Amino acid sequence: MTTETEEQKTFTCLIADDSQFARRNIAGVVEKLGGRIVGEADNGLDALDLYDKLNPDLVLLDITMPRLNGIGTLREIMERNRNAAVVIVSSMGNKEMVWKALGLGARSFLTKPFSADYAALILGDIVRGAGRTS
Repeated sequence: MTTETEEQKTFTCLIADDSQFARRNIAGVVEKLGGRIVGEADNGLDALDLYDKLNPDLVLLDITMPRLNGIGTLREIMERNRNAAVVIVSSMGNKEMVWKALGLGARSFLTKPFSADYAALILGDIVRGAGRTS
């Protein structure tokens, strides 16, 4: 009988991005790490509803989304749970946006396009509890 190691432990993930292609891309990385996608949203308001319903272990947010952008969504999630593991995944990689997201509590910021190996390294550290990376 085998036991589940820390690296094999399943975690749940919510992905919020208005691009279905981007959601599929990052979902592949999450699943390779042993994560389970429990919800997908194409806007910030739906992401908040799903966050409240699903209580995922990890949230991946795009910055540019309709109805509520990623920064607003991040702010709301952090008000609900200061310890939430949120990673911004966005093509808007300017330093000001990165620092704003990290200042609000994001654990890391992945700039699109990203390599699957780099994303797996960053997300793996976060889901194993290594904390904030950047």
